[in-house]
Amino acid sequence: MPLSTLWNAIFERLNSFGGQRAVDTAVAFVIFAFVMTLAWLAWSRRSRTQTSQIRSLETEQLRLTAELATLLQRYEIALRGSNVTVFTQDRDLRYTSISNDFLGYEIDEIIDRRDEDLIPEKNREAVLELKRSVLESGQSKDRELQISDGQIERWYDFHIEPVRSGNRVVGLTSAVVDITASKEGEEHLRLLMREISHRSKNLLAIIQAMARQTARYAESVDDFLNQFNARVQALARSHDLLVQRNWHGASLHDLLTSQLSPYVDTELTQVTVDGPSVLLKPETAQNLGLALHELASNASKYGALSVATGKIAVRWGPVPADDHGHGIELVWAESGGPTVNVPKKRGFGSMLIQQNLSRSLESEVDLQFQKDGVNCRVFIPVSHLYSVIHDQETAPG
Repeated sequence: MPLSTLWNAIFERLNSFGGQRAVDTAVAFVIFAFVMTLAWLAWSRRSRTQTSQIRSLETEQLRLTAELATLLQRYEIALRGSNVTVFTQDRDLRYTSISNDFLGYEIDEIIDRRDEDLIPEKNREAVLELKRSVLESGQSKDRELQISDGQIERWYDFHIEPVRSGNRVVGLTSAVVDITASKEGEEHLRLLMREISHRSKNLLAIIQAMARQTARYAESVDDFLNQFNARVQALARSHDLLVQRNWHGASLHDLLTSQLSPYVDTELTQVTVDGPSVLLKPETAQNLGLALHELASNASKYGALSVATGKIAVRWGPVPADDHGHGIELVWAESGGPTVNVPKKRGFGSMLIQQNLSRSLESEVDLQFQKDGVNCRVFIPVSHLYSVIHDQETAPG
């Protein structure tokens, strides 16, 4: 009731009395009205406060609900974009929730199913043993396990925690990280280290042989140092090409130009190069590189590259199958240089080309000292090649 209406009712009631009684009654009514007014004001204030609090609580609840939804969305997006899967299972190891598709199954195919329905038999026991040990001991466990996803064997890092209700373990919660790429990287690294060890031993053996043979044919210490240094540099140039291709072979054209580079100008004005794109296997590139170095070094000292009029033509291409099978024939032909005399004794370079290269390629190497220049034919069997592409690689000359 409005306060004005209440006071009007009080005054009308007072008019019906008279004398002292009227005064006493009026005072009583005033006191009563005052008390009622105070009570109404207190109730009104409390009501407004409660309403405000309810509205504030509703607003806070809506804010927290929206914030929780945002956090859950971010959590799901983060898991969906990662190689981490989070799931829960009850004591019967029935999946009750899971964040991502797993083991080749979609989320809807996993919920309410057990590991017996999802994990291949050959991988199953190790997974079940790990989970059961957590249920029995109540202690968290970590282990790396290999499981097939239906296509390939994948490695997973399991972290499993018990879910408790009071003192009782009622299930599991697990975070599983796909570490297949990491495992493959570790295996690749082990293979790489073994390969590096193998190649290092081979390289040291080659360098030791070069040192012995260079010393055997050298006329002086200075002569030995010059020749040995040049041969080590030639070996290094071949290795540079192999490293550029991650040791997956070397281009014959690149190998030839790299071994000629110390003795000719950058435009190869004295050299003609003609042949298809050929990718040599690493060991073949290494041995052929040393042979090409010996040919180029000899040409710069005594042959076509020792005079301005000299020319070298290097050509290669597929040849019909013979006793050695299919392959590539490389021809090094010099002309326009000084008259060539057949050497009275065979040096290390000749031995490296004719014996070492022939033995490493398991084929024929024909080295001839003709009057108009050195001529060398090398047959490279297809077993020493990665590929042959019939596009011509040429250089000016």
